Amino acid sequence: MTERTIQIVCADLNLLRKYRDELERSGEPYRFRLALSPAEARRTLRQTAPTVILLDESSVAAARQRSALDIEAARLTEAAPVVVVADIERQAELAFLITSGAVDFVARNTASFISLAADCVKHRIRLAAYATSTPVLMGELADDFGELLRHEVNNPLTGILGNAELLLARRDGLPQAAIERVETIAELAVRLRETVRRLSRAWETRQESVRSA
Repeated sequence: MTERTIQIVCADLNLLRKYRDELERSGEPYRFRLALSPAEARRTLRQTAPTVILLDESSVAAARQRSALDIEAARLTEAAPVVVVADIERQAELAFLITSGAVDFVARNTASFISLAADCVKHRIRLAAYATSTPVLMGELADDFGELLRHEVNNPLTGILGNAELLLARRDGLPQAAIERVETIAELAVRLRETVRRLSRAWETRQESVRSA
């Protein structure tokens, strides 16, 4: 199996080690990159993108950016899908990213959140393995194709939307023509996201019909 890189972003060193230890128990040849903050992680992302990013809320809180969890997660999705671990109250802030398929959310309020986060990371790695397999065997891909489609398209698409929203939030400093272009980019990205959602649902419905026949 090809080595997969997992970027763990966590300011709590004890918790960071627990995440890594839980993932190492699978026996898979994972390579780990560790960062204490999203800013530190982004500096390494400029070199090579990881397969998946595990973002613990502590890394944002430690940087005095508690209100910016969704912004930090959106920035990281430009490089790879993100598994966010945070208090359940923060889930609503990430609703758009979760719905788009670019982010998975794990509530820290549950006793087993470390193993749940590791399971989400491993699931994302399996999807990445499907995407890079050559040739891809349709029998192996069929059940996960709808989710794979959402993941592979929505991951970069969420980055586009996130950046467009950041620009629109600062529209006072932009000329009107630029604002209109950014609004167009956001509208087209939303339309593309809905098209991907319809296609993936149609595929999943078709597969259910085949299995029940």
